[in-house]
Amino acid sequence: MLKKLLLAVSTMVLAMGMAFAEVDVNKADAAALDSVRGIGPAKSKLILDERSKGGEFKDWADLERRVKGIGEKNAKKLSEAGLVVNGKSKEGAAAKPMEGKQTAKASGAAKNK
Repeated sequence: MLKKLLLAVSTMVLAMGMAFAEVDVNKADAAALDSVRGIGPAKSKLILDERSKGGEFKDWADLERRVKGIGEKNAKKLSEAGLVVNGKSKEGAAAKPMEGKQTAKASGAAKNK
């Protein structure tokens, strides 16, 4: 019983860590790409196929141009979910959820003064 509980807890902790990890589109395999919310097996295959044909993606604009179905709007959502190109988030993408919560708390504290 204790083993099962420990396994369940460790699995949850690992999953939570993966949910917030950045995934670089130029280094990730299919499983890592699939872990990004908004990318499924079909999209990860398109990304990997294009990367193998045309080389690494130079920047977000290059990714958007070469991979069908990834446009400006979708790229922002993918960036917010943790996808990066050469270690960089999409310009204009919203802050990560934890940062947003901290900002909301700070602005709420300022209102109470």
